[in-house]
Amino acid sequence: MEIKAELKYAIFDTSMGWVGILGSERGLLGTTLPQSSSQEILKLLGDKVNQATFDLGSFEDLVRRFRAYFEGHKATFPDGLDLFGATPFHRKVWEVTRLIPFGETRSYAWVAEQVGKPKAARAVGQALARNHWPIIVPCHRVLTSNGKLGGFGGGVGMKRYLLNLEAMASIQ
Repeated sequence: MEIKAELKYAIFDTSMGWVGILGSERGLLGTTLPQSSSQEILKLLGDKVNQATFDLGSFEDLVRRFRAYFEGHKATFPDGLDLFGATPFHRKVWEVTRLIPFGETRSYAWVAEQVGKPKAARAVGQALARNHWPIIVPCHRVLTSNGKLGGFGGGVGMKRYLLNLEAMASIQ
């Protein structure tokens, strides 16, 4: 029998658009990239948001850090994640990806090496495609071995934008 965790969510505006957060007592279940409307955020947060309570105050510090990040300031995201149901491999990939410093990039092959599966670069890409915490698990910082952007759930244009945002913040 699964114990039901209390779910909370927040939707807030940033300089780049609306962002959403969904969390449980175990940690963050998901975050979104900026969108043009709060309705888009509700769709991206998924069906679980229907069982959640809107509670901006519970995420006050995270909201502040997201806003700073999207304004081009260096921000850190050490927040706990609700990894219920994630495979051990996905957990390792996300954990290693979180270690990539702000303003820097690594390759899918590098992440594969770090998780002890040096031939699993494609599997790393698949794990990152299932990343529910963009920016917090900074999969936008992972590139192909030849330096190309590769895929990104928010689109290649957004990936390029985030990398440029971080590069500019790093030189300030």
